[in-house]
Amino acid sequence: MEQTFLNIGILTWLTFLPVVGMIVVLLLPKEQKTAVRWTSLAFTLAQVVFAGILFAKFDRNLAGVNSAETMQFTELFNWISVKSTAWFGTIKIDYYLGVDGISMPMVLLTALISCIAVISSWNIEKSVKGYFALLLLLDTGMMGVFVALDFFLFYIFWEVMLLPMYFLIGVWGGPRREYAAIKFFLYTLLGSVLLLLAMLALYFSVTVVDPASGERIHTFNMMAMMNPANYDPQSLLAGAHTYWRYVAYLAVFIGFAIKVPIFPFHTWLPDAHVEAPTAISVILAGVLLKMGTYGLLRIAFPIFPDAALYYLYPLAFVGFINIIYGAFCAMAQKDFKKLIAYSSVSHMGIVILGMAAMNTQGMLGGMMQMFNHGTITAMLFLIVGVIYDRTHTRGLDDFGGLMNKMPKYSGIMVVAFFAAIGLPGLSGFISEAFSFLGAFQTFRWLTVASAFGIVLTAGYMLWTLQRVFLGTLPEKWNGLTDVTGRELVMLVPLGIIVLVLGVYPNLMLDVMNTSANALVDFVKAGGGMAVGN
Repeated sequence: MEQTFLNIGILTWLTFLPVVGMIVVLLLPKEQKTAVRWTSLAFTLAQVVFAGILFAKFDRNLAGVNSAETMQFTELFNWISVKSTAWFGTIKIDYYLGVDGISMPMVLLTALISCIAVISSWNIEKSVKGYFALLLLLDTGMMGVFVALDFFLFYIFWEVMLLPMYFLIGVWGGPRREYAAIKFFLYTLLGSVLLLLAMLALYFSVTVVDPASGERIHTFNMMAMMNPANYDPQSLLAGAHTYWRYVAYLAVFIGFAIKVPIFPFHTWLPDAHVEAPTAISVILAGVLLKMGTYGLLRIAFPIFPDAALYYLYPLAFVGFINIIYGAFCAMAQKDFKKLIAYSSVSHMGIVILGMAAMNTQGMLGGMMQMFNHGTITAMLFLIVGVIYDRTHTRGLDDFGGLMNKMPKYSGIMVVAFFAAIGLPGLSGFISEAFSFLGAFQTFRWLTVASAFGIVLTAGYMLWTLQRVFLGTLPEKWNGLTDVTGRELVMLVPLGIIVLVLGVYPNLMLDVMNTSANALVDFVKAGGGMAVGN
């Protein structure tokens, strides 16, 4: 399926439109701060429109996953081709984009969160031009990760995202911004090195026939890497259930686990969240964490199905640790932002647990939780940002009685808080229910223990609500004003999505269902072939 605009594929538009916006922003005089803001908003709004068109035209019946024929809106042409006399022959790297039911929700989420982040950044006054240019570059890096089907191209987008995030935290962040930025950079760089090593091992193990020359060449094509027939019998990663395949899987897993983040690779997240500007916290929790779980679904599971099945129980166990440990840490926090950061660790554990179930219900729950957590946690960080802009404090014990002074703000907050708890009728419920439903079939007692995290989540969320929004308002906050029109534009669309998907989750489940089934079947078949199942 192809979709073009001005003879350029829609996925290219989606991915590189923010770069065009970045160039325009850089050409504007730095004194024109208003023009910089509106230009950034215009390009991210256009990206949302393209994402909406893609979502509307997406065929819900095509699986994608490991089949190039059922990937949608594909764009494929040779990008780099170098003939070599060395033993590895021609080096060929393709510009290969496409989406399926795994990536489509993430494309929509990235466009939406990026646009809201621009609106949230309206009051940035320090180096406005540089800030918005980096924000737009970050947008392209994130979008590229979700549409790339060539591992080399995927890796480039993965690395492109690192640079702007480092500066956005390190320059525009809080008092400990340099420490948080360096910690984020080093953790992510460690994961990137492991991904690079695994990518090279895969490249030298997989060969395909070049349609132009007829010779067999190595490839970075993810679809080719998922086909066992393409592995050179003498290569490092040939066969199934071999030592080096398990090592390669663990390298890829750790690379993505750092981004999720999975315990014990999570320690960069609270620091990054606390020090980052509000908009960057929104992007971090709303999109960047999902890049880790998406990488597991797109690369780790289908390329290494044998190792994925072998390590399912350890994966489920670290999901359980994330859920419980993150919830306990959140309960202990006195900083509003740090509480939401640890709640993200807990909620991403539900994604991991659902994926580890390796059945349709769990996989759908995990994929749905990725999208829902992105919208819910974006609301939560925006809520923190609204009150911080007015009071310049995030201490949970510094407030009380805000519900009487800021009724609109409090109403939106109630929707976000109860969605995070998983209240029926809001989007968080259905994804958590599916994740636990699927996991219970595979890891019964581990799921029972993990479900205790729901009680802990309700505990710290309701306690936060009580401390911040109920009771008596301190006199020093008598001058507080309710949410502005700009703040409503940020929060209301997310609230609508939370309500709509809570009432009618099929709107998103239909997009994911066929791909979730295909992924589960493919991993089970690929992992079972070597053991005769």
